[in-house]
Amino acid sequence: MIKNISLLGATGSIGRQTIEVAQVLGITISALTAKSNVELLEEQCRRVKPRLAVCMDPGAAESLRVKLADTDIKVSSGMEGLIEAATLPGTEAVVTAVMGMVGLRPTLAAIEEGKHIALANKETLVCAGELVMRAAQVKGVEILPVDSEHSAIFQCLQGCRDRGEVKRLILTASGGPFFGRKREELEAMTVSDALKHPNWSMGAKITVDSATMMNKGLEVIEAMRLYELPLEKISVVIHRESIIHSLVEYCDNAILAQLGEPDMRLPIQYALTWPRRAPGPAKPLDLLGCKALTFAPPDEVNFPCLSLAKEAARTGGTATAILNGANETAVGDFLAGRCGFMDIPRRVEKALRTVKAVQEPTLDDILAADAEARRTAEKA
Repeated sequence: MIKNISLLGATGSIGRQTIEVAQVLGITISALTAKSNVELLEEQCRRVKPRLAVCMDPGAAESLRVKLADTDIKVSSGMEGLIEAATLPGTEAVVTAVMGMVGLRPTLAAIEEGKHIALANKETLVCAGELVMRAAQVKGVEILPVDSEHSAIFQCLQGCRDRGEVKRLILTASGGPFFGRKREELEAMTVSDALKHPNWSMGAKITVDSATMMNKGLEVIEAMRLYELPLEKISVVIHRESIIHSLVEYCDNAILAQLGEPDMRLPIQYALTWPRRAPGPAKPLDLLGCKALTFAPPDEVNFPCLSLAKEAARTGGTATAILNGANETAVGDFLAGRCGFMDIPRRVEKALRTVKAVQEPTLDDILAADAEARRTAEKA
């Protein structure tokens, strides 16, 4: 079991639950980072007592430095601070729970230092999966998934001796708050509508991604990177109850599934205790009390973000970075009231049609594609 971690994105939903799990398991947290939530980060620092605290926003970092002046906690800021936290001497692993492309550079830096990665940041593998997985292989670093779906697949693959026996991976999706709605209805959906997820309590961005089905599209791309499988071997099924978190179908047609309450503390914990298990704070599943389990195909006509993600996966290269950058920008504008719900897939599609994809990209190519996609999405 991992004994000492850095936690990137401490004040978000995954970050808060990671602290809870770590304290139950007796894991030391040596670094905490946040974007700008000084009040919560200060409270976490006083509770966890890390060696380093980082705010991405320099003004917030200065405020935190003043608030923690009575402690010996070092306070840093910006991307340099995030990389400092990711490469902090003495830590065994980095939990990357930051949102968006901001997680890419610190993740690569941590891998370079030989630190294992508990990955809750989809964008890192979506945008630069080949670079990240290649670097991890060279350094002998484990990439341990924290997303509930990828953790479920990871758990179902533990008894697999030959990856060639895998027929397909089946990612489950709740369908979000708008399951069954038609495009005409979706045009009128508001931010408050989109944030009413039926099963999970998550941050605003990922909740909107769930509503558009982009979240599942990003997970399809992530699965391709994590498990080195082609798009054709990855399926999506709507499972409204979020009890089965994903499945693996083998060549003999046996299907293994991982079940549990919709509780992110279990996948967080498994990433930190693998290859062992330990008692933890996740809620047990009551099989006799849970709902009947239902399944349906995804609707890629009324929810085109899933098909756009598959298109980017087929194109390859920087197309997935273009997809992600445009989506982040469009979702940010939707949350700020600057565009409508269905403008999100329209802006993503425009970026995919406008920005040229580069094959076999370098890190600079990926960052450039991301920046151009964001500019294109802003103008849409």
